[in-house]
Amino acid sequence: MILLDYRDRRPIYEQIVERFVELMVTGVMPQDSQMPSVRSMAMELSINPNTIQRAYAELERQGYIYSVKGKGSFVAENRHIMERRGEEMLQEFRALAEQARSLGLEKERLFAVISAVYEKITEEEPGTGGTQSQLLGQAQPKAEAAELQKQPKAEEAELQAQPKEEAAELQKQPKAKEAELQAQPKEEAAKLQKQPKAKEAELPVRQQAERRQPAAEENDVTQSAGYGKALREEGETS
Repeated sequence: MILLDYRDRRPIYEQIVERFVELMVTGVMPQDSQMPSVRSMAMELSINPNTIQRAYAELERQGYIYSVKGKGSFVAENRHIMERRGEEMLQEFRALAEQARSLGLEKERLFAVISAVYEKITEEEPGTGGTQSQLLGQAQPKAEAAELQKQPKAEEAELQAQPKEEAAELQKQPKAKEAELQAQPKEEAAKLQKQPKAKEAELPVRQQAERRQPAAEENDVTQSAGYGKALREEGETS
């Protein structure tokens, strides 16, 4: 759980405090979880139990843990831990920013580093460590599977709809034929009604033609007689 860097110049108890704070902030040790006993931590790290006791006392002083008599130490409220750790990180960042300015490092380079870190954090999904693109890649097969599940249902609904459409079409056909049959006698009756009128209209025309025919024949006879008379007169004079 705790790894110590023996090359670090800081005291051992400070390293223990820092490691426990990291575990609390990252959620590895949630609120109200019990801290390891002093004896077990001392045996695990192979250090003096007094060093562990001093680290626990410092954690309690800073508000990261609280003690229950006869039961041990427990992690304090997470919100308090996060706020306190945030303030500490801001102080550390201010100190680093002052060092960067004293070294002549441009603030644009600092902003670029901060932006890159925050962009990387926003791309990662909490608890999975995967980026958004990876999560989208994992979601695609699920979407395809859901689409494949929808297709048989759509085809089934289409097949169910076809008999209904065919039945409706068959129901329409007799009505259309019945209407057609009903319309035929009306059309035939209308034609029969028109035929006498047409014949009646033809009779006066025929009568007029018959009357004109004798008059035309009479005119022809008259013209023939006149032509013959003219020929006789011409013969006599000659």
